[in-house]
Amino acid sequence: MELKIPDLCLVVLVGASGSGKSTFARRHFLPTQVLSSDYFRGLVSDDENDQSASAAAFDVLHHVAAKRLEAGKVTVVDATNVQAPDRAKLVEIAKRANVLPVAIVLDTPADVCLRRNASRPDRDFGAHVVKRHRAALHRSLKHLGKEGFKRVHVLRSESDVDNATVVHEKLLNDLRHETGPFDVIGDVHGCRAELEELLTELGYALVRDEEGRAVDALPPGDRRAVFVGDLVDRGPDTPGVLRLVMGMVANGHALSVRGNHEEKLVRALRGHKVTVRHGLEKSLEQLAHEPEEFRLAAQKFCDGLIAHYVLDDGKLVVAHAGLPERYHGRASAKVRSFALYGDTTGETDEYGLPVRLPWANDYRGSAMVLYGHVLVPEAEWVNNTMCLETGVVFGGKLTALRYPEKELVSVKAHQVWYENDRPFPPPVAERAPDVLSLTDVTGLRRIETSVMGAVTVRAEQSASALEVMSRFAIDPHDLLYLPPTMAPTATSRREDVLEHPSDAFAEYRAAGVAQVICEEKHMGSRAVLLVREEGGAVYTRTGRAFFDGALGEELLDRVREAVRPLFAELATDWLLLDAELLPWNAKASGLIREQYAAVGAAAGGALPVAVEALSAAAARGVDVSDLLARTSRRAANAVAYQEAYSRYCWPTNGLEGVRIAPFQLLAAAGQTFHDRSHLWHLEKLGALEGPLWQQTRHLVVDVTDESSVARGVGWWESLTADGGEGMVVKPLANLTRRAQPGVKVRGREYLRIIYGPDYTEPANLARLRKRSLGRKRGLALREYALGIEALERAARGEPLWRVHECVFGVLALESEPVDPRL
Repeated sequence: MELKIPDLCLVVLVGASGSGKSTFARRHFLPTQVLSSDYFRGLVSDDENDQSASAAAFDVLHHVAAKRLEAGKVTVVDATNVQAPDRAKLVEIAKRANVLPVAIVLDTPADVCLRRNASRPDRDFGAHVVKRHRAALHRSLKHLGKEGFKRVHVLRSESDVDNATVVHEKLLNDLRHETGPFDVIGDVHGCRAELEELLTELGYALVRDEEGRAVDALPPGDRRAVFVGDLVDRGPDTPGVLRLVMGMVANGHALSVRGNHEEKLVRALRGHKVTVRHGLEKSLEQLAHEPEEFRLAAQKFCDGLIAHYVLDDGKLVVAHAGLPERYHGRASAKVRSFALYGDTTGETDEYGLPVRLPWANDYRGSAMVLYGHVLVPEAEWVNNTMCLETGVVFGGKLTALRYPEKELVSVKAHQVWYENDRPFPPPVAERAPDVLSLTDVTGLRRIETSVMGAVTVRAEQSASALEVMSRFAIDPHDLLYLPPTMAPTATSRREDVLEHPSDAFAEYRAAGVAQVICEEKHMGSRAVLLVREEGGAVYTRTGRAFFDGALGEELLDRVREAVRPLFAELATDWLLLDAELLPWNAKASGLIREQYAAVGAAAGGALPVAVEALSAAAARGVDVSDLLARTSRRAANAVAYQEAYSRYCWPTNGLEGVRIAPFQLLAAAGQTFHDRSHLWHLEKLGALEGPLWQQTRHLVVDVTDESSVARGVGWWESLTADGGEGMVVKPLANLTRRAQPGVKVRGREYLRIIYGPDYTEPANLARLRKRSLGRKRGLALREYALGIEALERAARGEPLWRVHECVFGVLALESEPVDPRL
């Protein structure tokens, strides 16, 4: 027996205790998909059989179910669910999430339930409980459909349960496998002649029957037409439009969603009481002259139309009245209503027509949404959405959009076929692609990323970033990316160091990453280089210009000249590079002077004098040995501290002495490079010539091979022996969703700069080993996902606000309170 369920739904298992629900759930669903009432009872009370904890347990279960459904995950509720009020709560959760609830009923015979319960020591309740469950179940069976369950499967025997298979079916609106290209056509409203003309303009070849009527249109190449609904009413030839579109759909040459006019026409053809106005009278009159067979076929066709389609791997959504992102690919009465009618206030305007809310103004989804329904004089982009209802039946135009080319094709109406109830609206003010809005970056936001789904940016984080971005950052046109923070490797258990490469190698090995690359970590300032044929910027990891005025222009000119061969090789007119700019004092001289040098000077002035005074006291026989030893160590630590930060500073004069160490090509026109191995990046960038450039030394390590790991450890030891900062360990293949994109492993002397001169004292090391890395690691992953998303959007040429919301998100997350020394 096949139990067909949608691939996004809430499955409610219904059955008496002992009916086999939990066994059935384990057999047919993933452990993460199943929410067991017993488990949640144990979760809140430490006893799965504590019935007094049921209310709290179900509160938690319902919350988790709602969150899973919100995330688009199939969810199975394993509880008796024999009482209607319990099921009603679950149906309501599904309804709020706009998914379908499905009931699978295990009507297992009473003797089987009792036998199973008797074999379990935790089920010592009497037979009356099973009988009560079954009685409640049987009272409910015939009402499950009325309760809101869209599918009900009943298994009445052990054999039924044992032989059942669960089959996941795509929702009817899920056409993500259809990749196009498409020609999306606006509201036709019975204008057959204009539709034929538009299809011909689009390159379709009309097919006519023996009476000369268009019954199909053969597309050019592998294209397909997609109609946004409202094929009928108002115009001169609704039957002709239906005949043509029905033939195209039947032969696989077109798709069509349902419009509100098809909805009303079907009700009228079925004989339901409807108000005949807004052009319905014309359709009914025209169809009355058609054969009964055609009228029935037209009714069946219109009734079978889906409210919206999700196409091309989720990149394109077509709905008659449009659809917010939260409804894409969902199925509920609310979603259907929005797709057919839009978001209305319930009021009518002075023309007696519904007042509709401008949902597209607030749309921030990644999918392109094409729709009709709302009359516009010109088809224009509004936040990655476009309305294609340009009023052909009112004397306007019939418009199509070629996808993915984004090319508009229109034909003019042959005449005014129907007088509009309200005047044509004024043109919608188009938002230029490079115009930013405060609402793009403020408030609580969820930014969709290809790497880790939605990344949440809280309102207070946005507020913290707003001042930095608005007062100090470079022009947003040049600010296409901000690098993520980087987490350190796990704290080492070795006595003398806080960080060691063996821990980084072990981390990647545990994550299933076999090969890593170790890159020398340059102690300078992180620099992002945007190089255009004309213009660009070199900026810091907080979006500020590296050098102002003529010096910044000179640096950019030198970079442009060096990377010019890559322009031709990659067929691009712009490049984005990730790099380190040296020396440290080139950008951080104020920080070094006010923080590090001040500490070094104070220690260097006070501690030697203290050692000298204590030594003199000891010579006089005063027992100050412990204090003298401690002060002597502190004096030596202070010297090491000064040497540590001085190592990364050297004199510069203009650009003389400045070095750039690039390590990753980030993006170019139409392409990103996080799918290329880090060796590819270092090879490309290592070819840059001139005194400005410094190569990044590196070593590939196989973390599953002990000798290779030993070479990696030895290489790090050689880098840090002379005070070098250390290295960054990354998955060799680059982008991975299984582990950190990179971890830093810093040397003992470099960490003296970070944690202070005396951090190597045993007591201080012991305290520092308790540092918490979890928040920093989570932050690194989220910022990395936002960075990749910004690069992909920029490479695709998306509007600036789409890129900027990701860049701003990285800066906003940087306000997260974590230990800055990590």
